This record gives sequence, C-alpha cells and structure tokens, in this order.
Amino acid sequence: MMSVDGLTDAWDWLFGGQPDPPLLLVILTGVAALAVVLTRMAWRIARNAITIAHEGGHALLALVTGRKLRGIRLHSDTSGLTLSAGRPTGPGMVFTLLAGYVAPSLIGLGGAWVLAGNRIRLLLWVTVVLLLAMLVMIRNVFGIVSIVVTGGVVFVVSWFASPDVQSVFAYASVWFLLLGGVRPVGELQTLRARGHLPDSDADQLAGITHVPGIVWVGFFGLVNLGALALGGYLLVKPFVDDLL
Repeated sequence: MMSVDGLTDAWDWLFGGQPDPPLLLVILTGVAALAVVLTRMAWRIARNAITIAHEGGHALLALVTGRKLRGIRLHSDTSGLTLSAGRPTGPGMVFTLLAGYVAPSLIGLGGAWVLAGNRIRLLLWVTVVLLLAMLVMIRNVFGIVSIVVTGGVVFVVSWFASPDVQSVFAYASVWFLLLGGVRPVGELQTLRARGHLPDSDADQLAGITHVPGIVWVGFFGLVNLGALALGGYLLVKPFVDDLL
C-alpha cells in the first residue's frame, strides 16, 4: 500500500508545474504543426488524430445529453461514424451533431489552457485516460488499432521521455489540434458545394433546425478560428507577460 509521502509525490509529479519551455520551442512546434496541416501527405496521415477528436466530441455530447451511445467507428480514409440512439430531433441530437467539427479545436483550447499552467504531464495523462475511455466504444479493428497506437505513443512519451521531449510533444499536439481543427471545415464546405456530402453534420443540422447548412459551416469555422486565436494566445502568453 502506498504511503502518504508516496501519494504526495505522485500528486506533485502529475499536477506539479514544469519549467516554461523556451519561446523558440513554442514557435517551432507551431510552425511544424502548420506544415503538417498544409502538406497533403502529412495531413492525410495525421488527420486521423482530428477524426478521433471529432468522433469523441460526438460521443461525449451524446452521453451528456442523455442519448444512448451505440459505438464509434474510425476508418482508414480518416472518416468516422458515431452511432447513438434517442430522439432523431431535439436539443440532444442538435448538440451531438454540433460537437464533431468543433471538438478538435476546443480540445486544443483546453490543452493550451493546461500548458499555460505548465502542467505538461497532466495534459499527457488526461489524454491517455480519454483515449482509454473512447476505446471501450470502438466497434471496428482499424479504430481499435488507431486508439491503441495513439494512446501508446502518448503513454510512452509521458512515462519514459525526458521533460524536453514531453514539452515538444505536448506543444506540437496542441498546436496541431488548434490548427488542424480549422482545415476540415473548409474541406466540408468544398465537398458540400460539389454535392459529395449530402448527409454531413451541417446538412443534418439543417434538416433538424431548418437553418441552412452553410450557416452551420460558418458557425464551425468561427468557433474553430476563435479557439485557434485564444489557444495561440494562451501558448505564448507567459512570454508576452515577461516582456510587459
């Protein structure tokens, strides 16, 4: 049985703050994340992380609003599907549909807030716990592999990597969620304009609320751009404060 001192040390290890990373690290990880988002091949691979966050957002809001979560599927083409049971209309369905496209950016914003307090290990371990919780609801082999690999990478970094490596990984991941949450909204509208995505989240919301789909796409974009602006500010705020 762990002693009181052991519990205190474990608490401090997880929740204690770490030193501020160099400003150059924060900037370079942001540039690297932007390069991944803008590069076709890199985006094609890394986009799976955005899909995990997207479907996780649907799943969380389905549970919060009282819907019964049936399962989550992640596909090799970086698409995904979250199935829930309940009323096909009403606030529960609206919030569940709303959550997907804004989830990566809002998760990134939450991550930026945690990093602003220098709690890098806490961010990594919360990520591991959330991925494990999501794993329970995955209903296809590719999805299981994706969650296990992603969670395994985060765990290895959180447990075995040096503080410098943890900092690089954490900042790059948060920047990627903030920046990567914006691109799918543009892709969504491009596909809608070409008639390739008639059952998108925006069009399902339009069918339920009678508000045009383009308005919902605009809402996704505004939320994600706002999260990017605020999250970016939180990531650089310690250095701005030092200059003032």
